[in-house]
Amino acid sequence: MLTNNQMGPPEKPTAAEKQIFSLGRVLQQLREENNLENLIEITLSYIKEHFAYEVVWIALYDRLNHRLFGKGGILPTRDGNFLYQKLALTPGDLLEQVVIEQRPLGIADLQGENRSETLQEIAKKFHIQGTVILPLRYRDHCMGVVLLGSKKWGYLLSGEAKARLLIVLAELGAVLYQYEMDLQQQQTKHAEKPLLQLLESLRLLGNLEQRLEAVVEATQEFVSPSRTSIYWFEREGRYFWCRMSNQVSPSSRNFSPQQPAVKIPIQDLSEFYYALSVNQIVWIGESRSSLNTHFTGKLLQRLRVRSLLAAPIICYKDLLGFLAVEGNQARIWTDADKNFVQGAAGLISLLAPTESMETTIKQIQEDAQLTSQIAQAIYSEHDLHETLRICAQRVLDRLATSRFLLLRYDPDQNHYQIVHQSQQQNRRPLKFTLQALKDLDRQLLQRATEAVEIENLDEDLRFFNWRPFLSENDIHSLLICNCAQGSSPTAIVVTAHESHRTWTTLEKQLLWSISQQIGVIIRQWQLQGNNEQQKTILQSFQQSLLILAQTQSQISEVEANNLERTALQHIASVLGCPLAIMLSWSAGKERVEIIPGVINEGFEIVVDAPVFLQSEAVIQWALAQAPHLSVTIDDLPAQTRRWLNGPDIGQILVMVLRTTDAYQPTSVVLLADHHERYWSQQSLSAAETLVDQLAWFHRQKRISQLLDSKNQDLNQLNWYKHSRLEEIQRAATLLSSQLHDLGIPAQEMTQIRSKPIFRQFEQTTASITELLKLEQWQLQIKWETMPIASLLKRAMERVDHLRQQHKLWIGVHGLGQSETNQDATKSTGDFNSTQNSVNLSTMAIAGDIVKIEMVLHELLVAACNRSASGGRIDIWCRRVDQRTLDISITDNGEIDAQLLAELNQDIPKDLLAISTLDRPPGLHLLICQNVMQQLQGELHIYQLPDHRVVSRLLLPLVVH
Repeated sequence: MLTNNQMGPPEKPTAAEKQIFSLGRVLQQLREENNLENLIEITLSYIKEHFAYEVVWIALYDRLNHRLFGKGGILPTRDGNFLYQKLALTPGDLLEQVVIEQRPLGIADLQGENRSETLQEIAKKFHIQGTVILPLRYRDHCMGVVLLGSKKWGYLLSGEAKARLLIVLAELGAVLYQYEMDLQQQQTKHAEKPLLQLLESLRLLGNLEQRLEAVVEATQEFVSPSRTSIYWFEREGRYFWCRMSNQVSPSSRNFSPQQPAVKIPIQDLSEFYYALSVNQIVWIGESRSSLNTHFTGKLLQRLRVRSLLAAPIICYKDLLGFLAVEGNQARIWTDADKNFVQGAAGLISLLAPTESMETTIKQIQEDAQLTSQIAQAIYSEHDLHETLRICAQRVLDRLATSRFLLLRYDPDQNHYQIVHQSQQQNRRPLKFTLQALKDLDRQLLQRATEAVEIENLDEDLRFFNWRPFLSENDIHSLLICNCAQGSSPTAIVVTAHESHRTWTTLEKQLLWSISQQIGVIIRQWQLQGNNEQQKTILQSFQQSLLILAQTQSQISEVEANNLERTALQHIASVLGCPLAIMLSWSAGKERVEIIPGVINEGFEIVVDAPVFLQSEAVIQWALAQAPHLSVTIDDLPAQTRRWLNGPDIGQILVMVLRTTDAYQPTSVVLLADHHERYWSQQSLSAAETLVDQLAWFHRQKRISQLLDSKNQDLNQLNWYKHSRLEEIQRAATLLSSQLHDLGIPAQEMTQIRSKPIFRQFEQTTASITELLKLEQWQLQIKWETMPIASLLKRAMERVDHLRQQHKLWIGVHGLGQSETNQDATKSTGDFNSTQNSVNLSTMAIAGDIVKIEMVLHELLVAACNRSASGGRIDIWCRRVDQRTLDISITDNGEIDAQLLAELNQDIPKDLLAISTLDRPPGLHLLICQNVMQQLQGELHIYQLPDHRVVSRLLLPLVVH
């Protein structure tokens, strides 16, 4: 075992070990040093000892100002100004590149580098070429740079030397970062203790002014601005005024630019005002601001400062003012400054109510009393208008406003009308209506739970479509309340002022409470209005029923037209329309008649204008629309606007006079009102009922007129034909008597009278005499019998000329057969043997033979006329039962499908519509059907699947 003495002398450290020992020593020194100057000196000594650079410069980075300031270095000469100068960094500069990228930068010849004029000048001055710029950094924080310059070209660091230098610089960067953090911690001001001291001092002061002064002094001492001021907010006029300042009092007359602004209107500083209203602190510092640039310049100019820190003073959600610290020079406000100012403003918010505590309590009591009195008046028997007048006047006095308006929405006119208003003296009442609210404004009021405040109507976009009407009457600020919370705003309370102003929360709550009570009044009015409207509708219904009752009695056409105009007046009264007319036409006529009912000024029409059914758009649209047509005047074509041209006509409502679907309408009712008119469903329902009643009355009038006209024509025709028959009968009788007067012997006269032609002449004359005597104004049904064969023979003889003319074949079938042969499908047990063996030709029909013969003749004539030349007509005879004979006439002719449909329809015929039964042959066939019903027979006309036309005649048989 060897002892220490036996080990021999220690070995000398190698060069590499010396480098490591030196590096460890300098790192230890950097960690233990707290002085910034010593840190720089230690670093420079190490670089000078181990690196051969003629120029060494260490500079620290100022992040706020984006610049480098020198902290020392090494130069070939004693000129040290460069080592301690401040260099502002610019884009593209070499030093900025190192600061931003935080990476080393090597330059072979600094004298030829034009990216930094300052470094280029230094290089030329000290003959520097090869240069290295290294960042001093800690994590992502750049703390500064180190510049190493050599007179040799391209002189760079080797790998080992670069590693040792970067280790030293990294340690220096970490120490500098910690040094900066410690310095900031030492320099940071804490607002908690000064605020507690301020709170304690405020507790000992007696009044608000002394407390405000204490707040100003404490804020000035802590923040150290150019001045500290308290500005108070004046609601009427919307401006801030300086209530307290550490430099000047508000009443001072010696005002200078360095003193605070005495009055600050917020008209041009809306963003500043609204930021304070929502309890936001406003700060404006060097190159930074919490407001937009546009408002920042205006605010600084108004306050005559270059930097500002303002905290709002808010009490009960109302902005009372703000605490401002103002600087005459640009300044960066720290978080401690902001916290202290905001806390001091909060203390003022707590102190402010004590100044007017008694006044506030009294005001709350008066407000409660006011709302109580209004509620009592509403539920008492007092006149509602008088209650509103008292309420409005008290609101005007309490809120110091100029106008009180109660608006109610009129759904028929689609606008808000002023149902009550009160105003201060020397102001005229308003005489306009307000347009319906836009959807956003309507939803705003429907969701609102408090009064909506419009401080400046000229700048606020809410209720924009009301602005022109209100501004024209010098209204510039509003408080608006929906009288039914959560419901669509059908009633609105508005209190208005002629200047820009705001209201406190208590004032807005008071108006909201009153508006909800007024909603009860509006509800009562609405119920009364509905009752009045129901009475009007009921009276109109009663009058319409009287009109319908009068149609049951005989009235003249003039009276009927007057009743129509009266009905139009009732319809206009129910809807409140200034124009009500009826457009009427007759079936088959093109021209439309205009029947005036109500025509007010501004709603004139051209009554005698030519209006045509097919080309009039408003009629055709209405006929295609159910149940009514609603258009505007702008929707109508130019042709309609030639006669419907009143200047005030806006909305148009058209209703068709319909009775049943089977009857075609022949009239429409046209109603018109202003553009703002809205047709409510209640009014439309009542009007539709009245229009339906008018439709039946109008139809009844038309039918009565038509039947009266036809009856008059038929009476004239009957009188004329009857008189002519009398004349013919008289002439025939005269002719017969003249034959006796010719002196013909009696024997020859007897022979002449026995001839068939003379007997036929006498029979014809006798039948005419009987016709004239018994059937002058009504038919007489006689009871006669005639064999079937004779009936058919006479019918064939009467159409023989048509048969020959059209070359037709007419055959009779079944006349010569027995019933058994004719209908083999019947059982022999149905009839007795005698009946079954009877031939149809021997049977006879019973009834008015002349009229039956005329019906049969008419059917054969119709068949001949519709048959083609060379065609055939078959007459089929068949006994249906013991009492009925079926005579069916079939032909292959063409018949109108509409004629068949109208002859066989079960619903009543529309007397006002154009029909094929109004003229032959349809008219004759219809008469034949009616005559057969009177004779206890039937007539049916129809078409078989093979397109043959059948005229089936059921006649009564003679029963033995």
